[in-house]
Amino acid sequence: MHMPQVVDVVRALIAPVTRTRLFRRWGPIALPPIEAALARLTNGRVQLSGLLVPSLVLHTLGAKSGEPRDAPLMYTPDGRGRAIVAGSNFADGRHPAWTANLIAHPDAAITVRGRRMPVRASLIPDEDRDATWARIERQWPGYRGYERESGRVVRLFVLQPVREAPPG
Repeated sequence: MHMPQVVDVVRALIAPVTRTRLFRRWGPIALPPIEAALARLTNGRVQLSGLLVPSLVLHTLGAKSGEPRDAPLMYTPDGRGRAIVAGSNFADGRHPAWTANLIAHPDAAITVRGRRMPVRASLIPDEDRDATWARIERQWPGYRGYERESGRVVRLFVLQPVREAPPG
């Protein structure tokens, strides 16, 4: 088996686990400190989630505080050099804070494999949501289930690389 095939098999085995109540309960508690420790050890070049799916660290300014905030996230390449991110928040009923940060301050930055770049965030329009979810689910089957289970419309963003540095 080649490496991409191994990753596909591992994804197929792990994806159903990420949709369990147990994972949704403990994932938000356990994963952030593990991701933070791994980022420190590798200078941001390796993310635990990045072993299975494309991952990035989103650097935003707090919507209310204006303070810098970092969020490790899975992303889906859109095929045009942009990243798609979904505010699934482990199927929680509340939107993750980073989505409010992007709405308030759409100029942000991302770090992918240790490389930081400025981006501009845009909400995916309603008419493009189904196609966007289909693209995301080709990468991580069943991911839209988080939206159904959360009881809210998950915010989907496209992150477009830009030349100018973000504020902050």
